[in-house]
Amino acid sequence: MATIEECRAALDRLAENLAGADEGLRNAAMPDRSLSCHVTDLDVTFVGHLREGHIREVRTVPGVPERRAEIALEMTGDDLVALVDGRLNFARAWASGRVRLKAGVRDVLRLRAIL
Repeated sequence: MATIEECRAALDRLAENLAGADEGLRNAAMPDRSLSCHVTDLDVTFVGHLREGHIREVRTVPGVPERRAEIALEMTGDDLVALVDGRLNFARAWASGRVRLKAGVRDVLRLRAIL
């Protein structure tokens, strides 16, 4: 089971991948949105903001926040690490229910482009 530190490191890698992406992809992929990732097996949520093609202001909160983010992900810590490392396909994981995503249709399509 992945630890909170491993999950945070995976989110940092995701932020680095996004920051290192082509500027056109980065800007097209994510407009200004609130973001959360609930790690079910650890019962913590990482919350932050996607702004200008970067993940900013990430913090960890216990449980599920009362206010839902515009893009809300939910998965196990192991799946988060595997997803960011490229060992888990986002579309397959989402279709099978391993990854839950609550977002608008445009955001779902944009998120697939960066994951």
